[in-house]
Amino acid sequence: MHWEASATTGYADNPLDRRAELRGDAVAITALRDAAAQVLVFAGDKPVLKPGTPLDALFTLAESAELGSSADIFLGVDGAHACFAGATPVAEHDLKARGLLVIDLRSLAIQGAVPSPIVAMLGQAKSLVTWHATHPHCARCGAPSQITQGGWRRDCPACGAQHFPRTDPVAIMLVHRGDTCLLARKPMFAKGMVSCLAGFIEPGETIEDAVRRETFEEAGIRTGRVTYHASQPWPLPFGQLMIGCFAEALNDDIRLEAEEIEEGRWFTKEECRAMLEGRHPEGYFCPPTVAIANLLLRDWVEA
Repeated sequence: MHWEASATTGYADNPLDRRAELRGDAVAITALRDAAAQVLVFAGDKPVLKPGTPLDALFTLAESAELGSSADIFLGVDGAHACFAGATPVAEHDLKARGLLVIDLRSLAIQGAVPSPIVAMLGQAKSLVTWHATHPHCARCGAPSQITQGGWRRDCPACGAQHFPRTDPVAIMLVHRGDTCLLARKPMFAKGMVSCLAGFIEPGETIEDAVRRETFEEAGIRTGRVTYHASQPWPLPFGQLMIGCFAEALNDDIRLEAEEIEEGRWFTKEECRAMLEGRHPEGYFCPPTVAIANLLLRDWVEA
């Protein structure tokens, strides 16, 4: 396996061979549903887990069936084990009464409660489970659609339309000027946390154009050279691909977009190093290592 910066981000350490060629082969997928198969089960958008150290997110097909999960999403193969995903209709409080845990994926990743490869598999599964739950009808004619292709497509029996899981690209950029970089905070952030600017890439935009537009819209900063650094699958809420870039600022007078950005300023490399080490004198801190913003900041400081 080749080393690359993207592989060090949260939700990226996925060991599964997706075996896309099997998705349309119902006989092959049925054969994979044996006693060794493993299932990731979700209650709404939260993984269901068995207690232990670490927590256990893998259920057998029989255990999954006991929870009412159809496990009809084929995620891939890990060695000799096929892995599926599905949602349970059992209420969260009833699952907890059975001795199971229901924990949001962000907390699992930040706390390291399950191994990183399992976190990545849960991220893949969450994106698909949530997409199916929020897209039960055909976007063309409104008729109920059906899950096909091992969970990687929904077909409309009424008009014949085919629908595929969404991946929404988001540009996230560390804007720098000399030995300083621009970090900002949104009202939803924890007190003291600052991060890179970010925004969805719009139709008809290149990554570079999106970086320049979002940086100007959110902070009034014009940027010149934009370089790609790494990417990260981000299943929160679902199906985003974070595309991490560095962008060179052409001016330093910040003009914040008040509705989205609560605070923003230039930080020196030494300040950023202090944030990464948890010792900033003013109490500022950066996102955790599970987030690509942490990688961008860390690699810029160490460059």
